[in-house]
Amino acid sequence: MKLGFVSAILGELPLEEVLAFAADSGFSCVELMCWPVGRSERKYAGVTHVDVDGLTRMRAEDILAECSRSGVAISGLGYYPNLLDPDPAVAEPAAAHFRKVIEAAPLLGVGTVNGFVGRDWKSTVDDNWPRFLAAWKPIVRLAEERGVRIGIENCPMLFTRDEWPGGKNLFTTPAIWRRAFADLDSPAFGLNYDPSHFVLQDMDPLAPLAEFRDRLFHVHAKDVRIDRAALDEVGRFDFPLRWHQPRIPGHGEIDWGRFIGELRRVGYDGPVCIEVEDDTFGRSLEGRQLAVRVARNVLAPFVG
Repeated sequence: MKLGFVSAILGELPLEEVLAFAADSGFSCVELMCWPVGRSERKYAGVTHVDVDGLTRMRAEDILAECSRSGVAISGLGYYPNLLDPDPAVAEPAAAHFRKVIEAAPLLGVGTVNGFVGRDWKSTVDDNWPRFLAAWKPIVRLAEERGVRIGIENCPMLFTRDEWPGGKNLFTTPAIWRRAFADLDSPAFGLNYDPSHFVLQDMDPLAPLAEFRDRLFHVHAKDVRIDRAALDEVGRFDFPLRWHQPRIPGHGEIDWGRFIGELRRVGYDGPVCIEVEDDTFGRSLEGRQLAVRVARNVLAPFVG
């Protein structure tokens, strides 16, 4: 396994400084964010460490040279929009940019692109399904043609009133995964697995690993704390931000020794990238860098 982090947490730093921080902190890899250049309303979105819009071979070679100098590999390219947003003005540009990320990956020697499948959050899973297949079949086919794998993160994207009641990402449970992998049976379509999202849903984060071992393309390391007193007050049907808090590994509910051990047991040997959405370290750059390093210290003994 390689230990890394998600570059979104260092969004104000240029790529060269992100790689230098990774090298100085003892990381082997980084998942690089590839959002379109510009502002984003969503927290941790809108970060562009690789601008795939018109990426040239020369620019790709410059990026690879920076990686070589730092000794830090690219674990994957990340772009996490809602490709199934009910507004075509949101969904269509997102799908077009996702294709650009896939096209950019081979230029950088990267085999994995990570994202969400998206969802119309006001519709059921069954009602979303035809749009999911229509949107994703050509994207998966493009990935196959380019020799790229797509890792879908299992985040429900259901935290606030704006995402209520269904959340903005369909790919949240083993039952949905089985159905999706049956209908889109491609070796290029799999998971960017984050155990914290199963804890949020009161599910066992270790249980699916064996069944979906062949679909584990990338892993995010993020923890979560469940405020049981708040949950007793408002119930699980209230907005999750009322009763849960994202934390770094080691500061939440997950037993990381057991989790990494199970990853090894089922044969996973890919990247494990720390994702920081934990404001207890502060919102300054220095606080977020400290959070990444503290999480590294928790995980390094297990990852090796």
